[in-house]
Amino acid sequence: MRIIGGDHKGRRIHAPASLPVRPTTDMAKEALFNILHNYYDFEGLKVLDLFAGIGSISYEFASRDAAEVHSVEMNPRCVNFITETSRKLDLKKLFVIRANVFTYLKRSGKKFDIIFADPPYDIEGIEIIPDLVFENDLLDKDGWLIVEHSAGIDFSEHPNFDQNRKYGKVNFSMFSVK
Repeated sequence: MRIIGGDHKGRRIHAPASLPVRPTTDMAKEALFNILHNYYDFEGLKVLDLFAGIGSISYEFASRDAAEVHSVEMNPRCVNFITETSRKLDLKKLFVIRANVFTYLKRSGKKFDIIFADPPYDIEGIEIIPDLVFENDLLDKDGWLIVEHSAGIDFSEHPNFDQNRKYGKVNFSMFSVK
């Protein structure tokens, strides 16, 4: 995995193969950040990375000078990896939270400009992630919720759905406050 932009552009990060993750592909990540670059100035953004895995998306936002990046992950080995990597990269605005994402969304109470969720494709409850974000008022008025998912999931009927982008086998559904 590599960081594709910002202060750490080109930096490769090697996670142990034993970690139970499926990081966003570099191609899909680059396409997503090209879209985001058209809408946002990354400096000053408050970002929430749900199901952070090894932190690929978190590092990308932190490298681009986001004001805060909160990485929520339940697996203790992944949490340790993100913590160690962010320390090595001196990413002082990256905060790692070990928690169940569904519980975190119900209790957070904090607002974010961008919320990115990359749940395991086979996880139960993926369809309620947008509901939890909007019911708990976690997204700022001009913010986006982005959910990465497989082709078998269709969020287009959700009242806050904006668009879907597909890159290979990766789908990003984007939602906003209406």
